[in-house]
Amino acid sequence: MIKAIIFDFDGLILDTETPEFLVWQSIYMEYGHELPAHEWSKIVGGYGLSNFDAAEHLTDLTQGQLDAVSLRVRHRIESGAAIESSPILPGVENIIHEAKKLGLKLAIASSSPHSWVDTHAKRLGIFDYFDKIICADDVPPGRTKPNPDLFLLALDQFKVQENEAVVFEDSPNGVKAAQSAGIFVVLVTNPTTSSLTFDGEFLRLNSLADLRLSDLM
Repeated sequence: MIKAIIFDFDGLILDTETPEFLVWQSIYMEYGHELPAHEWSKIVGGYGLSNFDAAEHLTDLTQGQLDAVSLRVRHRIESGAAIESSPILPGVENIIHEAKKLGLKLAIASSSPHSWVDTHAKRLGIFDYFDKIICADDVPPGRTKPNPDLFLLALDQFKVQENEAVVFEDSPNGVKAAQSAGIFVVLVTNPTTSSLTFDGEFLRLNSLADLRLSDLM
């Protein structure tokens, strides 16, 4: 019996990944370079598969003419403005409300910090629906996705077994982390992650709006 639903945040509840990618892509083009999408894809949902740093990479491409710190500030401001106006993704609220009716525990498990996740969850009006919000701050440094620590912590705090939970994810890092924790995965891709390669077994959807939780259970 399923007792808990664990949501990723970035790209699953709120599409932060597409604005972040598009802003970097635009900055690179401004200076006559192309953002390497294959490298970017390795850090979506976590940094375990790559140490790629878009600001450092562009600084190297321009032979030090640009400053990595300034580039990060510019990217944060421009992508942040786009994300701030972005709505909750389709189907998320329906799944949350259905889970509550079924008496399921709800958690967010994110490689982002609480300062990011909590702020946006409150802005979207869903913060109080979650029994646990587990973020990068809650696991040792370097142990976010694709490591399973965030999901294992969620299981421990809910006192449930891995076969009593379902994870909703959108990225290869997140899917790998959930699979390493032994939890069934529902993969819901967004425009940034839809073309990426995913390994292992999972249920794949184009949108959470396509899912009825009672059917999944």
